[in-house]
Amino acid sequence: MAEKPLDEEIKIAAQKARKLARYMSSTEDLVERQIEKARQRGDFDNLKGAGKPVSLEENPFEPAELRMAFKILKDNDFAPYWIELGKEIDNDVSRFWKEVEHFKQYTKIFYQDRHSPSANERYEKKKAYFYFEQRLTLEKINKKILNYNLHCPTFRLGRGSLIIDDEMYRVISQVEKLIAELQEPGKSRQP
Repeated sequence: MAEKPLDEEIKIAAQKARKLARYMSSTEDLVERQIEKARQRGDFDNLKGAGKPVSLEENPFEPAELRMAFKILKDNDFAPYWIELGKEIDNDVSRFWKEVEHFKQYTKIFYQDRHSPSANERYEKKKAYFYFEQRLTLEKINKKILNYNLHCPTFRLGRGSLIIDDEMYRVISQVEKLIAELQEPGKSRQP
């Protein structure tokens, strides 16, 4: 007796499935007819990009669920926040090293002439302040790197933090080595 209602439920479900299948095939046919009519009217002639190959390249690092969003952003000349932040980090690092080179040029110019003790003292204060500013700049870049890593969709694209003490050691070494070279006898006019 329990099997009869199960058989009836199966038949009812099959009838519903057939009705749905007929409906789906009829809508598919309807859509195909509408497309064919539009093609015959010439609605698809002279469309933007007609005759050009379609680029099917996909970024393998892009999460599948974000592909459409990234494509829309890219087509409208926008980039995801983390990509823009990565460019900003690259620019900040480049600007940091340009500042170091600028200070080294300043140091070369300073050591070309003799200076009073007070001028030497001012230079030393300026150098100490320059080192202080560069440390702060590196700390800001590290914060941006952390923010980048938090927004980056995959850990493989993450960036390593700067080791501020190591970077400052490189900066200080370069400047102090330059000063030592400029103070060698015969290389500068400074006693």
